[in-house]
Amino acid sequence: MAQRRTAAAPEQVSGAAALSERARRRRVGRITRTLAAYGLVLPAAVFYVSFVLRPIALSAQYSLYDWNGIGAATWSGMDNYVEVFTNPKLVGAILNAFELIIYFSVIPVAIALLAANVIRAVAASRLAGVARTVLFLPQVIPLVAAGIMWSWQLSTDGVVNQLLRLVGLDAVTRAWLGDFNTALPAVGVIGAWVQVGLCLVLILAGMTKVDPALYEAARIDGAGPIREFFSITIPGVRQEIAVCVTVTVISALASFDIIYISTQGGPGESTLVPGLQIFYLAFYQREIGTASAFAIVLMALVLIIVLPLQRILRGRES
Repeated sequence: MAQRRTAAAPEQVSGAAALSERARRRRVGRITRTLAAYGLVLPAAVFYVSFVLRPIALSAQYSLYDWNGIGAATWSGMDNYVEVFTNPKLVGAILNAFELIIYFSVIPVAIALLAANVIRAVAASRLAGVARTVLFLPQVIPLVAAGIMWSWQLSTDGVVNQLLRLVGLDAVTRAWLGDFNTALPAVGVIGAWVQVGLCLVLILAGMTKVDPALYEAARIDGAGPIREFFSITIPGVRQEIAVCVTVTVISALASFDIIYISTQGGPGESTLVPGLQIFYLAFYQREIGTASAFAIVLMALVLIIVLPLQRILRGRES
């Protein structure tokens, strides 16, 4: 028996060594994979810190100073934030942005839902593909080009007024982007036209996840198209609607391109929005502190509005 124990000892040592070597290799493999993962993430993290977090931190810092961007900065504390919430011009810009949510978010999502439902119903038809392409086309057009194009169409002698004169509605014609009462809705129409395509594609993608058997069962139970739409389609694309609302609300609150090209905030201040006002404050009036405070307030407004909306629209994750 002593001989057996003596003979087995080298085998046991060899087995323990092999297990130890495998454990060491696994540790080395885990460390290598972890380092490789961090290495892949590092470039994006550097860009994010450099071009997102650092500018936000600098804006927060500048918002506490009275500075023209060139000379010495003077500490002003919260005075710039007080200016943002007490200056009627700045408050008006925020209110205009909230009004644009109706045009940039509510209307495009509603149109996209209806259009997607119709396209789903006639999916086998060639018209479905044509409609999908036509409705998505505005999304690929640069916003600057869209602003210029619509400025021409909404001018005094533009296509819109020509069509109104053609049907005998001369009294309705006007310079849509130059009228105090219609300038903001006209800009909103441009935004709605641009946003419909994105919402349509997202909602159509969501509809592919809905089981067709649900529609068949609903028809057997006597449900009509309207009941199917509200009971099956909308719950089935809730996640996509949440994404659409999030993207379009942010677009409304941070709008700049279309308004700068089409109206530049006019006539008067009727289409002035936070993004445009921040641009004017920083680069025309040289009020860097107030512009930075307004930017921080705008970022806070976006988070305050978007985060609860996402929670409400997404509901509980299944």
